[in-house]
Amino acid sequence: EVQLVESGGGLVTPGGSLRLSCVASGFTFGNYAMSWVRQAPGKGLERVSVISGGGSTSYRDSVKGRFTISKDNAKKMLYLQMNSLEPDDTAVYYCVKRLADFGNWWGPDFGSWGQGTQVTVAS
Repeated sequence: EVQLVESGGGLVTPGGSLRLSCVASGFTFGNYAMSWVRQAPGKGLERVSVISGGGSTSYRDSVKGRFTISKDNAKKMLYLQMNSLEPDDTAVYYCVKRLADFGNWWGPDFGSWGQGTQVTVAS
């Protein structure tokens, strides 16, 4: 059974940093594209970053230069390093396993989702 468990969220002041982690199990991690998707309070889902099976990455414009997605295939871990956090980054962040190696930005996020981890950026 596919399992995705996020961690690393918390409360941080603007300009601070957090690193989110996602522990994956139940599938061959390196064969799939993974993404981070977030949902801010009262807002819809918003794709944050994508990493292909081969490690190519993409980001929404608002986080470029601030966030870095990475993974460790051997450990089956997905990461999102978030620097220079802004209040608009406040959201629940979800780790997503796509259905295949759909590694492009506009690939579908249909697949398996974790339970999410809350990130709050506030003064």
